[in-house]
Order: sequence, then structure tokens, then C-alpha cells
Amino acid sequence: MLPLVYFNMRAGPSAFANPALHSYWLLLLCDSDPAQHRPPPPAAHWLREAGADRTRGAGGGSGAGAGRSALAADMTPEDPEETQPLLGPPGGSAPRGRRVFLAAFAAALGPLSFGFALGYSSPAIPSLQRAAPPAPHLDDAAASWFGAIVTLGAAAGGVLGGWLVDRAGRKLSLLLCSVPFVAGFAVITAAQDVWMLLGGRLLTGLACGVASLVAPVYISEIAYPAVRGLLGSCVQLMVVVGILLAYLAGWVLEWRWLAVLGCAPPSLMLLLMCVMPETPRFLLTQHRRQEAMAALRFLWGSEQGWEDPPIGAEQSFHPALLRQPGIYKPFIIGVSLMAFQQLSGVNAVMFYAETIFEEAKFKDSSLASVVVGVIQVLFTAVAALIMDRAGRRLLLVLSGVAMVFSTSAFGTYFKLTQGGPGNSSHMALSAPVSAEPVDASVGLAWLAVGSMCLFIAGFAVGWGPIPWLLMSEIFPLHVKGVATGMCVLTNWLMAFLVTKEFSSLMSDNTAGLSPS
Repeated sequence: MLPLVYFNMRAGPSAFANPALHSYWLLLLCDSDPAQHRPPPPAAHWLREAGADRTRGAGGGSGAGAGRSALAADMTPEDPEETQPLLGPPGGSAPRGRRVFLAAFAAALGPLSFGFALGYSSPAIPSLQRAAPPAPHLDDAAASWFGAIVTLGAAAGGVLGGWLVDRAGRKLSLLLCSVPFVAGFAVITAAQDVWMLLGGRLLTGLACGVASLVAPVYISEIAYPAVRGLLGSCVQLMVVVGILLAYLAGWVLEWRWLAVLGCAPPSLMLLLMCVMPETPRFLLTQHRRQEAMAALRFLWGSEQGWEDPPIGAEQSFHPALLRQPGIYKPFIIGVSLMAFQQLSGVNAVMFYAETIFEEAKFKDSSLASVVVGVIQVLFTAVAALIMDRAGRRLLLVLSGVAMVFSTSAFGTYFKLTQGGPGNSSHMALSAPVSAEPVDASVGLAWLAVGSMCLFIAGFAVGWGPIPWLLMSEIFPLHVKGVATGMCVLTNWLMAFLVTKEFSSLMSDNTAGLSPS
């Protein structure tokens, strides 16, 4: 069976994945009646409706306001200054600025860079394990750390990004995170020993953590409502494009030149972001109204659709704020989504894709990895197109169901092809499973690829993009930096545990097995 890490809210750790349970638990948290699967409106609309209700209530109206959702009221911060969206048309024609897409692309080069960093280990590990002196060589233990240490650096980067995004701003944070990206890949390129390889991976991980937090926030704050779901989903799309780029390049490049290529996306982001504006939302919190209006005209083409909210004294985060329903409810949702996303085991699959296919006795493991990457890009693009129409909740449920079936099929494949008295159904990172040919494995090889593709497709439709999108939507402005930082920290810590224990579990379970 595929030894991933899973979590069951009632039964604790179990042998089989059930992301659908995660979705149902979140439904209970979000709605008192989980049987009603209405697609939830974006968080900005919750705030807008709640603010309109309060305005009508103050004027004596009660009919429409009384009928509003209880969730909208709970998700609204108690501060009246937070009840109006900083970006969102109150009426009239929607903005049609095209430069917002250019700005979103520039910011999304950060997710592209960290997608490349995530996918880098899959083709690089086999190359480094075959390397001969004086090139650095990875044994099984070093290969495990080479794959996992990037997530440890990203966890630290999530905390750093939460601090930077509120103090340095969204734009400057993206500019700064390009530096450790380039530095990390440069260190890997020049590596003469394993420690330099791990140091370079740690630097790229730090940049991954900052980019994974700041890019969704930047894109969410510059996008007008009609394209916010589309552009927000493009964050995950660029991540998987980066992973696919690493797989494709790893097909023809050895690990040093692959690291050189990794310097290109963050360098381009550094150049493009220099000419992009800061978000109007952040500029207004800094009382820089004229700059905010100029940024709005640059991004949207005009000020049409702009709602001028009352901006008062800037609030700062305090732990006591977590007692407010408008703070702790989105916080619980955001942290839970991030934890469940990684406990699905997706990063273990992406980090060790080639190794998994080698152990599945697929003849061309590099080609199989590329196929998986293409499937992930296609279905992430589909999710971006249908996100606002289908709704976040429905896509999470469908995504979880697909992941359940796919992991069950993949486990069945290994049971059929490697099962036996010696319990050799587990995989090793580098040692061959058996020198004895298994006829069934040849005919069933495509079951491994098909189940892996179904897993990735299911993840890409829901559990891939939605946690990042919701994280950028649901938090009030004065706690966004801290709250999103905690969400990203949770995500990358869970990713570290899964990717590190993935190889450790395989090594432990294959102890005592030797090639015949």
C-alpha cells in the first residue's frame, strides 16, 4: 500500500485516506446544516452583506437585514471600520483593467518558483544517488533530508512572511523573497558536498514559505471581484506549472543545470515586481490615499467600482482578538484546511514521484512523472475556471472523494504486484524490490499511473487551490499577517512531517528485505 500519512477526526491515524471526512468536518464548522451544499460566496461578499445589514439596521430597516446568513454576521469583525470591503464594487459597471492580470502574473512567479523548488527533488535525487566523486552523493538518509528540508525552511518562511507582509508591504515582501530563491539554487549549483546541497534547499524553502503567503494576499487584494476566484486559483496553477517544469527539465538536465534553471523564475519576478504597484488596500492602511488611487487606476483602468471605506486608526494584533467569532472561526477554518491539505500526502507523492514509479516497475519513471505533472496542470486550470461557479465547498467534497478512490487503487496495485509471504508490499527509496520478475506487475503498471493521476487530478480540483484561496479571503485586515502566517506555518510543518516520515516509514518497513 502507499504509505502516506492520514488523519481521521474520530479514529485517529488510520491506514486509509479519507479526505472526504475532512470536508464534512469543515462543513459542520462552516454551516449548521451541512446537508445544504450551497456554494459559499467569497469572503468579501460576506463582509459587504454584513456591513449593508448593519447600515440598514441603524436606519430602522429590518426586513432584508434580518434574513441575512448567520455566518455572514459571525464572520464580520466587531470593529465597524472592518465592515466595508476595501476592494469591491458597490454597483455600476465592473472594472475591466487588464494590467491586473500582468500584476497577478508577476506575483505568481513566486508560486512558480516554489513549485519548481518542490519538484526539483524528484529528478535530482536519482541523479545525485548515481553521482560519482567528486560530485556530492546522496545515500538514503541524505536523500530523505534533501526532499524534506525545503518544507522545514518554508515553515520558518511562513512566520517571516507573516511579519513582512504587514510591515514591509506585499510588494516589497515579494521582491525580498526572490533573493533566497536565487541564492539557494546558486548554492546547490556550486555544491561540493551534501551540506551545501542541504543548505541550498533550506534557503529555497525559506523563500517558498514567504512566497506561499504573500503571493495569494497580493493577488487577492489587487483583483476585482469578478476575477478574484480565477486569479486566486492561478496561485496553485503556477505552483503545479513549476513542478511540471522541474519534471520536464529533469528529463534532459542533470541536477546542477537544473538548479541553474531554477534561478530564472525568481529573477524574472524581481524585474517585473519592480514596476508593479503596491496593493491599494495596504496603501490605505498606511494612510497613503493618493498612492492607493494611482495604484487602483493602474490596475483597474479607472476608479469605477471603488468603494471608499472609512479608514480609522490602524489596529494591531493581540491574542485577545482570537476570542472574537469573526477572528477565531476563520482562523480554525484556515489552519484546518492547511493541515488536511498536507496530511493527504500530496507532497510525499510529488517529492518522490520518480522513485514511486521506479518501485512500481514502470519502465520510464521520468515519463510517468511528466504525465502526472501534466494532469495536475490541466485539472488545476479547470479548477480556476469553475471555482466561482461551482463553489469552494462542493469542490472540496468532490476532491476528497477522488483522492479516497485513487489511494485505495494505488494500494491495491502494490498488494497485487508485490504481496507475498514476506510482506514485501512496501517500497524502498533506492533498493530494488525484488530481482524475481512478477508478470502481474507488467500488465498492471498502468494501474499505478492511472491511480496516481486520479489522485493528483482530485487534489488539483479542490484541496490544492482552495486552502490558499480561502486563506487570502477570510481574515480581517488587521489580523491578516499573523493569521495567514500561522496557516502557512501549519501547512509547511505538516508537509515536513509527511515527507520526512514517508521515506522513514518505507525504510523501516523494508528492513530485513534483500534482493534475491
